[in-house]
Amino acid sequence: MHLNSLTAISPIDGRYRNKVEIVGKYFSEYALMAYRIKVELLYLIALSKELPVLASLQKYEEALHSIHDSFNIEEALKIKEYENKTHHDVKAVEYFIKDKLESLGLKNYKEYVHFGLTSQDINNTAIPLALKDFLQQIFYPRLEELISYLGKLADEWRNIPMLARTHGQPASPTRLGKEILVYVERLEKQLDQLKLIPHAAKFGGATGNMNAHVVAFPAHDWKKFADHFVNEILGLQRSIYTTQIEHYDFLAAQLDAIKRINTILIDLCRDMWLYISMDYFIQKINSDEVGSSAMPHKVNPIDFENAEGNSGVAIAFLEHLSSKLPISRLQRDLTDSTVLRNLGVPLAHTLLSLSSIMNGLRKLLLNKTKIDEDLEKNWSVVAEAIQTILRREGYPNPYEKLKAFTRGKANLSRKEFEEFIMSLDVSEQIKKELISITPFNYLGLEA
Repeated sequence: MHLNSLTAISPIDGRYRNKVEIVGKYFSEYALMAYRIKVELLYLIALSKELPVLASLQKYEEALHSIHDSFNIEEALKIKEYENKTHHDVKAVEYFIKDKLESLGLKNYKEYVHFGLTSQDINNTAIPLALKDFLQQIFYPRLEELISYLGKLADEWRNIPMLARTHGQPASPTRLGKEILVYVERLEKQLDQLKLIPHAAKFGGATGNMNAHVVAFPAHDWKKFADHFVNEILGLQRSIYTTQIEHYDFLAAQLDAIKRINTILIDLCRDMWLYISMDYFIQKINSDEVGSSAMPHKVNPIDFENAEGNSGVAIAFLEHLSSKLPISRLQRDLTDSTVLRNLGVPLAHTLLSLSSIMNGLRKLLLNKTKIDEDLEKNWSVVAEAIQTILRREGYPNPYEKLKAFTRGKANLSRKEFEEFIMSLDVSEQIKKELISITPFNYLGLEA
């Protein structure tokens, strides 16, 4: 069966392809080839500036860069042809670059392509480089857009009193804007933490000791070279002591941070879903959309449901990646290789979640009438305020008195509270203070 958006096994490459296609720029097979080529060429250029034997190659630096800059799908297919013969994807990239050097008249330099390296020196720099680019160019801006929009809604709704619910039951009133700010703060802090985690990379030869480099040029400071190449040229952070592979501890931390962000997104989705079900929000209607195939009246909160589902899938992948990748048998096994090829999958699902949440938030219309109705029906929530002031005044057993007055009585009215307050053995000034408290102004600190 020919692969297209309708025949793809994964919805990432099928149903949702048009929404997450940008992820392929960083994590597809083609992208991995491109990043490998970039690292190999930058390495060759760096060698030309270090080793006298390669000094004459420096004048061809622009031509070397053009190999990566002009890389396209047709050339990627040539690499796959090599791979079909070699059964080794990184070696196929090496042969491709050597062919390019020959076509440029630079065949005398081709044996310095991939000089002294193992495949993981390329994979463990190309992949973190791709992740760094993706986070900075795509993920951070998308998440910051959501945070900014939530902040805008929080400001718009900052003075909207709202009945709070703890354990699903009516509780001390809050402000709608403040409840939105809860998510702004949570997401901001997790994003800040994610940005602090280094993009670690391994670059040290077959078993991490640069054996081949040292035996070929024993007088050269290869540690200094490797540190400079990874840290300064690639903009990553070199892990000094490694086996054949990067230990992935920092990558696991990044994935765990993204997992926590997805967990917060699920929490947000469920809260918004509940507010919609409580009629605190009405959704803007698109006349062409169908809410239910059987019930014409329905307008379902599908955006928040879609986001919740996609964040859940993302979390499942992220959990496996973060727990598996730091574990490898002795100096190397290949389990990380096949797992890492799925790195773009949870990130794509995360982007889908962010997109769906933005769509859902933009559809919301505040139903202040319903919010006010709920406050008016729940005067019992000011019982906390009354008993606290009575405690301040030294009134005997105020909690127990309010408990006896409110417990098990639905929809106590303002009049009933006023009558209760007037029956208390306190001064007229205190009674006046207590009567002034309502579900609409018992709101605590402003956000």
